[in-house]
Amino acid sequence: MLKVTDVHKAFGKNEILKGVDLTVNKGDVVVILGPSGSGKTTFLRTLAFLESADKGELEFDEIKTSLSHASKKTILDVRRKSGFVYQNYNLFNNKTALENVMEGLVVARKVPKEEAKKIAEEALAKVGLLDRKDFYPSQLSGGQQQRVGIARAVATKPDVVLFDEPTSALDPELVGEVLSVIKSLAKEGTTMIVVTHEIAFAEEVATQVVFMDGGVVVEKGTPREILYTPKEARTKEFLHRILSTRVEYVI
Repeated sequence: MLKVTDVHKAFGKNEILKGVDLTVNKGDVVVILGPSGSGKTTFLRTLAFLESADKGELEFDEIKTSLSHASKKTILDVRRKSGFVYQNYNLFNNKTALENVMEGLVVARKVPKEEAKKIAEEALAKVGLLDRKDFYPSQLSGGQQQRVGIARAVATKPDVVLFDEPTSALDPELVGEVLSVIKSLAKEGTTMIVVTHEIAFAEEVATQVVFMDGGVVVEKGTPREILYTPKEARTKEFLHRILSTRVEYVI
């Protein structure tokens, strides 16, 4: 369904991605783990053409293109087939939750407003926020704002949803509500690529776990293979550090 090969990206002399490959099949939930600065977010952003790669090839169903020289039409076609959930919500502060979800439907896809409203309400209901549809972002918690962001991403019924550390900006007590929504999408068969530090989420939901460091894929496999029996020393070191500092709350 989605295949990218040999993705490179540098900012000046700082080489961020050094030849990343990834294959995603329909219904997969691919979780990308790695330390800060490993290139995870940059890689995800190149898939949505939010960053222009210096090199790399993308195959997305019938679309085949260079990541560095894609036409405007091709970029639009890719974006129409994908949804993106940002770290910091990226909502319009002067629009209600409903209007934020409707925006992409009406402006980018030219869906009639009444139809867009119905679709947006269904998407907000899916994330448990239909009763907050007339609230502005300032009236919503961080978790609720991120759930609006997820509703906006899924409202267009994309072939794949890209999540860029969707819980990183949240207070710890709000993380669960967002992960719960993502888990429900996974159970529905939504194809997803999720950049996250949430190990338990990866273990429960992922079909494939990818560990990145230093701009390359160090290791990838099933959750059991990567989280319990990693082969690479760098993967073992990362997991040991993450798991040894994780605090479990018992209620």
